[in-house]
Amino acid sequence: MASEQFLSRPALFQRQWLRRQLRDETVGGVLLLVMAVAALFWANSRWGDSYAALVQHQVGPESLDLHLSLGTWAADGLLAVFFFIAGLELKHEFVLGSLSKPAQAVVPVAAALGGMILPAVIFVVINATAADGAPGGWGIPMATDIAFALAVLAVVGRSLPLPLRAFLLALAVVDDLGAITVIAIFYSHGFHAGWFVAALALFALYAVAQRARWRTPLLFVPVALLAWYCLFQSGIHATVAGVVLALLTRVRPDPGEVSAPADRMSHLIHPVSAGLCVPLFAFFASGVDLRSTGLFGALSNPIAIGVLVGLVIGKPLGVFGAAWLTARFTRAQLNPLLAWRDIATVGLLAGIGFTVALLISELAYPSSPAETNSAKVAVLTASVIAAALATVAIRARNRHYRLMESIEQAEEQ
Repeated sequence: MASEQFLSRPALFQRQWLRRQLRDETVGGVLLLVMAVAALFWANSRWGDSYAALVQHQVGPESLDLHLSLGTWAADGLLAVFFFIAGLELKHEFVLGSLSKPAQAVVPVAAALGGMILPAVIFVVINATAADGAPGGWGIPMATDIAFALAVLAVVGRSLPLPLRAFLLALAVVDDLGAITVIAIFYSHGFHAGWFVAALALFALYAVAQRARWRTPLLFVPVALLAWYCLFQSGIHATVAGVVLALLTRVRPDPGEVSAPADRMSHLIHPVSAGLCVPLFAFFASGVDLRSTGLFGALSNPIAIGVLVGLVIGKPLGVFGAAWLTARFTRAQLNPLLAWRDIATVGLLAGIGFTVALLISELAYPSSPAETNSAKVAVLTASVIAAALATVAIRARNRHYRLMESIEQAEEQ
């Protein structure tokens, strides 16, 4: 049987879509870092108490049970928009992109699964064997933050070949699907069947409207907001609504149609998600107060150690190991212009687990602020370490990457 090459150069229309998505994520990643640093400085300054008061400040109608803290609004509301965009990217990849053909999808999907499973196992082993361990946070080191990773690439890896960027995006979107599944099943509380059935009915209405080719936002916006509200009341984390709605959105354009609804929605909403929603969530979630414990104190417990080892070591090993084993025992072959060390570099970038990891940190230990803070500090520290290691690996290959970039540019002219 003929072998199937993975990490091959995408088709022209896919290259254009990828560059647009990656550009928005890169800008959002820079803003995310700025807001996270600002929150850390504020939370640990002499005005740190005012930051904590801001995060806990409550707004919203009490009659709808939506009188929530700003931190909760950021996690449940703003991140629903982020997961909607992630869901659109996931569906595009599975229908039209690099994951649309099983032979090409098997390696990145296996790599993503390996990059989720191994960090979770490492976290559980460390915390289950420690006297003061708390294994409940096993979902924290599973996630990859594509925006943070692309912000790193914007500084040190501008010549990283598009196939590797596409591989990283595929990893991230599969990661996001895995993370939202974990959140829905393991980190939701107080299930209410009536509200859940109402949410399902609204999802069905959205799907019917998509199939009927209705285009008016006067229908889709209220349905989306009501579906979010019903899922919020059902006890399932409200961000799940974003992914479900995205997966029900049509991504293949009809004959004569300039763009599909998914592309139109992504064009309108992606800048809002990357430039506003995710940075604001980072601002409200990253301000860990270290004034009483200090950095090393926060990193000394099993939760922090499990997150650190899971993201910095488990993530790249899981990604690389699963990709190599899949290629070894299937017909998949690596693009001859790339090497397995390039897959290892992507694995290091995947160890940057910021946005979703911070969210799961809050969900895993809701009754223990100290454990939540330790998990968050470990996420931030691990992301910085992973970014530094990836920077070293990228710089070692930059000459080769620039050569590949020049070949790609020449072929497009």
